Amino acid sequence: MREGMKKINVIGTSGSGKSTFSCMLATKLSYPYFEMDAMFWKPNWQESTDEEFFTKLRSCLSGDTWVLDGNYHRTAEIKWADIDSVIWIDYSFSRTIYQAVKHAFIRSVSKTELWDNTGNVETFAKSFFSRDSIIIWTLKTYKRNRIRYTEIFNDPKYRHIEFVRLKSPKMAKAYIDELHTS
Repeated sequence: MREGMKKINVIGTSGSGKSTFSCMLATKLSYPYFEMDAMFWKPNWQESTDEEFFTKLRSCLSGDTWVLDGNYHRTAEIKWADIDSVIWIDYSFSRTIYQAVKHAFIRSVSKTELWDNTGNVETFAKSFFSRDSIIIWTLKTYKRNRIRYTEIFNDPKYRHIEFVRLKSPKMAKAYIDELHTS
């Protein structure tokens, strides 16, 4: 394992594959895995207030080791205060959009609950024909996120963080494969 790699935030545009990567990383390291969307979304697609969300986030991140999956830029002060590693899943635009469409389609058909005890499922109409579409969100945020993350990686206030940028599934797999656990 890389020295000091105990508190890890995996970031990336919606559809990039951060949840898949985060789960694999947490499993490899035997660390708790936390998904920010699961903390944020309540039943019937209701959003948590910042107070509720930040309280849940602080509670989850109070441990000595963890893998946190998610962006939520407004939480950077909380999640990066005592973090050592941020891994950016930065796949190509075409790959990210393909994955977002594929996941939206599969989830719409399967009606799988996205987060336990919320009842929240993706529908075909919401995924493909709504202003709240995850696909539209991915299209709108891909470029903006790349600019934001590049700036953050170069921001002196985050010098205490080791930033890793993975640009392909092959790089992501190699990264996990090369980790040594104790």
